[in-house]
Amino acid sequence: MNKLLRTSAIAIIAAQVAGGVSAQAINESELSDPRVRQAIAYAIDMETIAETLFEGAAIPALGLTSDANNYPEGMNSYSYDPDKARELLAEAGWDGSRTLDMVYYYPDQLTADFMAVVQAQLGDVGIDMTYRLLEGDVGAQISGVPDDPVNGPSVVDWDILYGARAAIANQEYFNRFAEGEMPTVPTVDALVPLVESVNATVNPAVQRAGFQEMEGIINENVYILPLYYQQLYIFESDRINRNGAPYGNEQYNYNFDVVNWTVEPNEDGELVAYTNGAPMQFFELPWQNLGIWVHSRYAFDTILEADGTLTPIGGELAETYEVIDDGMTFTFTLKDDLKWHDGTPITAADVKWSIEAAAQAPITHPVVSTTLSRIEGAEALASGDADGMSGVTIDGNTVTIKFAVLDPNVLLTFSQFAPLPMAYFEGTDPLQIQQNEFWQKPIGSGPFMIEEARMNEFTTLVPFPDYHGGVAKIEQIIALPSADGDANLIRNAAAFRADFGYTKNATDVPSLEEMEHMTVRPVNIPYTRMFWINQFPRG
Repeated sequence: MNKLLRTSAIAIIAAQVAGGVSAQAINESELSDPRVRQAIAYAIDMETIAETLFEGAAIPALGLTSDANNYPEGMNSYSYDPDKARELLAEAGWDGSRTLDMVYYYPDQLTADFMAVVQAQLGDVGIDMTYRLLEGDVGAQISGVPDDPVNGPSVVDWDILYGARAAIANQEYFNRFAEGEMPTVPTVDALVPLVESVNATVNPAVQRAGFQEMEGIINENVYILPLYYQQLYIFESDRINRNGAPYGNEQYNYNFDVVNWTVEPNEDGELVAYTNGAPMQFFELPWQNLGIWVHSRYAFDTILEADGTLTPIGGELAETYEVIDDGMTFTFTLKDDLKWHDGTPITAADVKWSIEAAAQAPITHPVVSTTLSRIEGAEALASGDADGMSGVTIDGNTVTIKFAVLDPNVLLTFSQFAPLPMAYFEGTDPLQIQQNEFWQKPIGSGPFMIEEARMNEFTTLVPFPDYHGGVAKIEQIIALPSADGDANLIRNAAAFRADFGYTKNATDVPSLEEMEHMTVRPVNIPYTRMFWINQFPRG
């Protein structure tokens, strides 16, 4: 870690602890006063909530990451202390006249129950709160960034967001704190150089030192309030046989080898399997939540392949790949005769266009977005001074990517990155890519292709006969709609309409385990539920 950066960050933390710039509101929003945010942290009894409401399946969080090695000494656990919360609110001049608007995007009953508990606990210290479920295009409702990164006004229309970060790299927890990238947090000058420093090295020791400093700054100021860490639970019925395929972090893409899964015939002799994760209102492009939806995992292929721990292990669409020039150049060659589901060939030009479109799209996953932003020519593309990235070139089936700034997660990014067929997006502004009619029935390159989609009813997928990895043995997947949390999982499983999938709701597990035909496997993943506290004044 650069000594100057370290000294500067320590000095800033010391000033904040001593009651410097952070001991007061920095704009017109009361929530921009760190004492109010600290009071919210002290008011929530997460230990008791984890043991009771979450039945011991949630681990109260200390930092953003679940890795204690990333924490500096003396991290504040904000143990339940309502008297301390009231004291801080009084110091901040909180008069109780404002009602906070809490929003969330999980439609399950457990989340609603959690919201009710939080409402009661905040009310106990003098903070009124209402809560509501976000519906429709959630990404647009939670990701708007103010033009003025200090004074706002806010682009989003809520005060607190209950959501999660399921990271594939530790940097993901911190990258959005870089200047102008957070919808809720005014620019924190101390964090910007630290974000840049951990993204400019592949040295784990240097990265960890940066993580520790950032965790300390965020913890002291409660820029985000980590609540708890959670496991993911993979379920499958006794009809499904993975035939040796691995289990892993199902929110992302890995070598689950679905082509070789088998299912027992139904009463009509059909090899049909049920799952969840189908769209409720529209198909989402695969660059935002990566592998979380059924079409992202099964209808699209990524450039590289990862194992269950999300460690890159080889090529998927790529036949060969190589990182050279001390990490500043990444090159890969596509397999021969690859096809999209419409039968047209997958080309290196499709890949180049997809990289450039994803770099401009407003809802690209943070890890992917960071990697793409470091490619030569990314700034010129973003500013409109160029139509493409100078650092992305093609020669036949080979794509070469040159970086202006080293990216430590390039292989990880391309193990999650699925290209799209550019022919369907001619004339589409990348900022409006999600609105393209392509998403009514998207065409990918994965082992299954979308057969039929009835929004909020079901989506069916069938094997792609020209898939480069062989033809899948399951003849049809029927995917039922669900959000990130499936409120209908237990009912569908009991009705034999849930053969495989995953849940993050711990309260689903006992009910699933009681069913003789169901098996549940817990998987440890980096997954943190948290509050985003909007520190910009509402517009």
